[in-house]
Amino acid sequence: MASKLKYLSNLYLGESINRKKLDKIKKKLENKPLLSGVFLIVLAENPSNQLEIYDARLLVWKYYEKYPPYVAGIAGDYDEAVRMVEQMVRECIEKRGDCALKEYLLCQA
Repeated sequence: MASKLKYLSNLYLGESINRKKLDKIKKKLENKPLLSGVFLIVLAENPSNQLEIYDARLLVWKYYEKYPPYVAGIAGDYDEAVRMVEQMVRECIEKRGDCALKEYLLCQA
């Protein structure tokens, strides 16, 4: 199980995610990711990539205990996560004039 996930302070949430239940969702992600039922948008570890989308159930892998992801957004399903990334890209281009998503998101934190 992943422990001590890191979250952007300006965390993006999909329309299907209830903000009132965010603490409960975060707790499930850290303790019972198989039951979380969400997709994560995370800052990519690979310098060639900017963001990654994956099913939160992957957090059970031992790798994430040692290298917890930096979560930029939480979505109810994959399609919603893709729409959220599109929104992030539009915001980044509008505010910065480029598509340096990692830098843009970290500067907002």
